[in-house]
Amino acid sequence: MTSSPNLDQMTSEQLRAFAAQLLFQVDSLGQQVDTMGKKIHRDQTVIEQLSHEIALLKRHKFAKRSEQLSPDQGSLLDDLLDTDIAAIEAELKAVNPPAAPAEPRQQPKRAALPAQFPRTVIRHEPENTQCACGCQLQRIGEDVSEKLDYTPGVFTVEQHVRGKWACRQCETLIQAPVPAQVIDKGIPTAGLLAHVMVAKFADHLPLYRQEKIFGRAGLTIARSTLAQWVGQTGVQLQPLVDALRKAVLAQGVIHADETPVQMLAPGEKKTHRAYVWAYCTTPFSALKAVVYDFSPSRAGEHARNFLGDWNGKLVCDDFSGYKASFQQGITEIGCMAHARRKFFDLHATNKSQLAEQALHSIGGLYEIERQARDMSDEDRWRVRQEKAVPILNALHTWMLAQRDLVPEGSAIAKALDYSLKRWAALARYADDGAVPIDNNPCENQIRPWALGRSNWLFAGSLRSGKRAAAIMSLIQSARMNGHDPYAYLKDVLTRLPTQRASEIGQLLPHQWAQALTYAR
Repeated sequence: MTSSPNLDQMTSEQLRAFAAQLLFQVDSLGQQVDTMGKKIHRDQTVIEQLSHEIALLKRHKFAKRSEQLSPDQGSLLDDLLDTDIAAIEAELKAVNPPAAPAEPRQQPKRAALPAQFPRTVIRHEPENTQCACGCQLQRIGEDVSEKLDYTPGVFTVEQHVRGKWACRQCETLIQAPVPAQVIDKGIPTAGLLAHVMVAKFADHLPLYRQEKIFGRAGLTIARSTLAQWVGQTGVQLQPLVDALRKAVLAQGVIHADETPVQMLAPGEKKTHRAYVWAYCTTPFSALKAVVYDFSPSRAGEHARNFLGDWNGKLVCDDFSGYKASFQQGITEIGCMAHARRKFFDLHATNKSQLAEQALHSIGGLYEIERQARDMSDEDRWRVRQEKAVPILNALHTWMLAQRDLVPEGSAIAKALDYSLKRWAALARYADDGAVPIDNNPCENQIRPWALGRSNWLFAGSLRSGKRAAAIMSLIQSARMNGHDPYAYLKDVLTRLPTQRASEIGQLLPHQWAQALTYAR
């Protein structure tokens, strides 16, 4: 401790310097207190919001249920509520870690795992059994815990044996540490969690169906337990999804599309239309990734919030929700497939010769794209300038001429107007070899949601929709990179608890193969 100076012996200059030093220290301390105060206020706000949300969910779960829901729909809602509650509790624990309880609480007894399942014994022993006092430690016992594992088609049990080593002279007791897990003190291994997540979000099996499947295998795992696993795992995977979004928005050209999903607000008797937005990289990009975003409506503000200050080239349909983004600096790239579809529908219904002529010209543009598919961006641009631009100019001139000849309000007039009003955006792809001709790649990434809608019927809340969007982003991105989603998630969930935050990018789907090779 620094001794206080003798003020009586200090000169006036020294007193002024000492006073200035004290003022600086007080100001610095005040800034620290102010910063800590703001952090505490933010944490308290988050805790209050999460506490209110979890209380609301519990009230909806245990309150009287609407008679308008079928039993299966009720089961779906129970799953989603349990999952949301588990996710919120995990977030609360991260914001405000619980203090050690004053008295140990009696833990409920967990049912033993079926004896007929094959068991793999995994032993954990200290690296050094030499006591600090110089004596050799003696093995005096062991702790045995079991975790349920899953590999496709087979349930097994991992039996973790942790030997107890003690020094008889100084009574020192050591054990190997418990391996880090995504869910501490739970029975699921990373393999089982990966299976549940893939079954729910890739194979679209609701948890009540998975509960029945496990029951046929001799396992009694309540869907509420499965829901807790999903909620906690979703919270743990969120940093990867955030990093994936950052990687996608680092691209100069991306696709965007959206599709409706029914969402049930707990406590209400009906669903309303929510939306899933997909943002993915182009076929010409070295990065293969898609990020989904779930929103309660189709308002354009949701797209603006996701894109933030990104100002690249956006390939999309003519949805008006993107228009405000184009006014803020984003470049619109039209979808030629949408323009072609207008003429195709017209030709399919009444064999329009004008529509057939338009389809022939647009088909020529797509033939050029097939020829240039594997070229570099520069070579593709050169081919487009040489071959596609003349076709585009001729097509535009032909459309303008035909529009003056067809009756107002006719089907062919509407088809022509669709292209003519968007012509600048439709033809813009020819000026950049990195830009695709249409938005079909993103529409392909939306299709898993269409399949899922017929299985899980609706999203139970905005939180559950966002969680599904986040996890499906990882699963679908893994598929885009040629990975088996189960193998990918199992490895990620195994390594995630000990992965450094600065190295989280190694676990992203487009970098995972390299990270896996390095780990071996």
